[in-house]
Parts: sequence; C-alpha cells; structure tokens
Amino acid sequence: MRTALVYSPHMDAYRLSERHPLRPERVTLAVELMSGYGLVHPGLLEQIMPRIATRDELLLAHSAEYIDAVVQVGLAPDEWPGGWGIDWGDTPAFAGMHEAAALVAGATTQALECVLDGSYTRAFSPAGGLHHAHASRAVGFCVYNDVAVAVKVALNRRPSLRVFYLDIDAHHGDGVQEAFSADPAVCTLSLHESGHYLFPGTGFTDERGEGDGLGYSLNVPLPPGATDECYALVFDDVVEPTMHAFAPDIIVAQCGADAHHADPLTSLGLSIPGYRSLFSRIVALAEDLCEGRIVATGGGGYAWATNVLRIWTLLAAALVGRDLPDGLPAAWCARVRALGFTPPGGLTEDRGIDLDPETRASVLAETRRAVAEVLAGALPGAEPGAHPFLPTAAR
Repeated sequence: MRTALVYSPHMDAYRLSERHPLRPERVTLAVELMSGYGLVHPGLLEQIMPRIATRDELLLAHSAEYIDAVVQVGLAPDEWPGGWGIDWGDTPAFAGMHEAAALVAGATTQALECVLDGSYTRAFSPAGGLHHAHASRAVGFCVYNDVAVAVKVALNRRPSLRVFYLDIDAHHGDGVQEAFSADPAVCTLSLHESGHYLFPGTGFTDERGEGDGLGYSLNVPLPPGATDECYALVFDDVVEPTMHAFAPDIIVAQCGADAHHADPLTSLGLSIPGYRSLFSRIVALAEDLCEGRIVATGGGGYAWATNVLRIWTLLAAALVGRDLPDGLPAAWCARVRALGFTPPGGLTEDRGIDLDPETRASVLAETRRAVAEVLAGALPGAEPGAHPFLPTAAR
C-alpha cells in the first residue's frame, strides 16, 4: 500500500500576513515532525512535488471573474480596493495570491488523481482543506477551494465516481457543501461546532442539499465542549452508517486540527488521543468500503506550534499504518524552541478538556439531539426516517 505526501516548501507562499493565525509553519513543521519519525520515506509517505492547478481546473469550482480578481490582487496587493471577499481582515490581499492558492488547489487535485489512477492507495495534502472558499468569494482564510476543485476535476474525468467527503474541522465545510449541494455523486458530511456559536454560522441539520442532491449534504452541529465521547457517538450513529449506505469509491477527509480543546479560535473538546481514534476509524472505513482509498487534507488548527503538528503526524501515521513512539524527536523539539515555543512532553500527551460532570452530560445530550435530527431527515415537514439513503437500521 503506497501513500503519497503531496507537499513542497514552496507552499509557504500561502501566507496571508505575518500575524495571521493561518501560519504556513503549521504545515512545514508538521512535515518535519513526520520526517523526524521516519514517516517520509519510500514505502511510507512518498513525497510528490505539487503542481499549480490550471485555469480550466479552477473554473470547474470558481467563476472566471473571481479568478481574474485573485490574479489582479496578487500583482498589486497594496492597491487592492477590496471586494470578492478579499479584504483586510480574515482573507487579506498578498503578493502572488493566485499562484499560492492555485498551488494548494493543484496539490489536492494531484493527491486525488494519484489515488484514482492507481499509483497510490492513499494521499495526504497537508496544506489543503481550504473548505470555506465559495465560487466567487474568498471566505475565512480560504482563496480557492482546493477540495471542490479536486473533486470536480475527478468527476469531470470519471462521471460515475462516488465521493464521500468527511469534514472534521471545527468550522462547517460550507464551501464544499455549496459546491456539491445538488450532486448525488458526492455525499458531504460535516462535524463542526454549531453555527450558533462559531463562524461561518451555517451547517445546521436542516441543510440537506437540493434537487437531485437532497439528502446528500449532512451536518452534525456540535455544542461547545463536545468531547471524545461525543465524536465517538457521531461516528457510531452517523458517519459509519452513512458511509456504508452511500458506498463510496473514495473518501476525501478534511482533517482540521482546530476541534482540539486547546485551540485558541474554537470551543470544542477533542483530545489528541481522540483525534488518533477518529483517524483509525476513517482508515478502517476506507478499507471496508473502497479498498483503502483515502485522500486526506489538513485544514484549520491554530495552536500551530504544539497540537496541530502532532495531530497531523498522527494522521500521517494512520494513513501508512504505523504506530509511533510517544517521545518526540529531539531535533524537532529544538526547532520548536527556536520559534519561542515549549514543545509538548510527548506525541499524545494531553490532559483532555476539563468539564464538570453536569456539563459533560449536557454536552453529550445536546450531541444526541443533533444526531437524532440528522437521522430523522431534519427538513421542515419531513416525516421521521425521511433520509433518502440511510437504512432503517441506522435510524
């Protein structure tokens, strides 16, 4: 089983600003940690240099006018008057914006293609997962939607393909959902902090797709503090039965690290061992359903010098089927210290979220309510059990 790592240090060019929370060092240091553990090696993670997505590929997910605007922004960022979602806040203008964003889109497109053509069984695009970008608008740190581009390129070449998109980022995968809301060839399932509390304010259970795709968009909005137990419940009752019922040819997983309880921009409660368990379950589902085929991307994650790097290294280990020792490589720890951070004591060291028993029970109960709404087909006027493809046993 071969696994591709589609990554180049040139991807550091996706730098929104020097103080922006989406630091490219998240990806660079994560790959260095993977290398420190010996994972970036022939027969394990085999590194592939990414290419820039072509204009024709980008046009499958973005409007021509928007692409032209992004090109112009990158040529003269200091003169950009604003517009198209490119402003001075979440997604500011920067030099070379088009080329940097198109390289991320090209990397994820390449990752998906190398699995579908049989060169590799799995692939990891750690700089990818920019799931908020819409067809004609930059949103939430995301310029081009690399996942939407990659999947649309794949469907354009293989119209009979069935893709299951699983998003475990703390933020709703709104841009990917929008891109495939009417397409039954793609099932999107997003587990995220409820839009009542967190950007982008979407991803509720009644968002189920439209037209031929009605029922193929699923969302599980989680309460703040959702624990490992909550995620295990959602995997048991929603993720696994949905994947089995949909029967995908490939799984595309957005594995944002910002659902961790110590992330500074979110309020969920996953631990690092909890993440490791989810990655193991995703790999097992791929082995059961689609001959092991997975394309994984990174995504959010803002405790970048400590937790994000460990989480994505555990993802890489799951993809190649390796257990890693808990002791962190000394050279990597020195790199983190040089950046002014104290490295954690071990790869999986994590005290978990601190919730009192009453709050923990309340969070689990709210998660159960969200799961029940999903399985009932949460659409105004829908009959219980109205989901179009989930079997009765799952409900």
